[in-house]
Amino acid sequence: MNAQSLDEMAKDWKERLGVVYSTNPDYKYESETDDIPTTLAAEKQPLRVYIDRRQRKGKAVTLVSGFVGSDDALKALGKMLKTKCGVGGTAKDGEILIQGDFRDAVYELLLNSGYKLTKRGN
Repeated sequence: MNAQSLDEMAKDWKERLGVVYSTNPDYKYESETDDIPTTLAAEKQPLRVYIDRRQRKGKAVTLVSGFVGSDDALKALGKMLKTKCGVGGTAKDGEILIQGDFRDAVYELLLNSGYKLTKRGN
């Protein structure tokens, strides 16, 4: 055995941690990291902009939900919105949270960026 095959075997073993052992010598382990979500084009994104005060002690936040795509694209859009509004926030789980009531500003920024907005909430 050469050094490369030993490295591959060690890597394969590390990737299978937590996987039940198979006695079948032809069994191929499948990893869950193979599917990377594709990001829809801006005009096909069904985004919804609304205000939320629940579980935030009465403080308003602007939520943009319905984003379909990779986490990197979501974080890039969130960063653009936070920078343009001049506030903080977060982008995760297909949702962008902007601190404060910036519903109108976020709505206009998304429209100018070419996004199709399905609904402007409360």
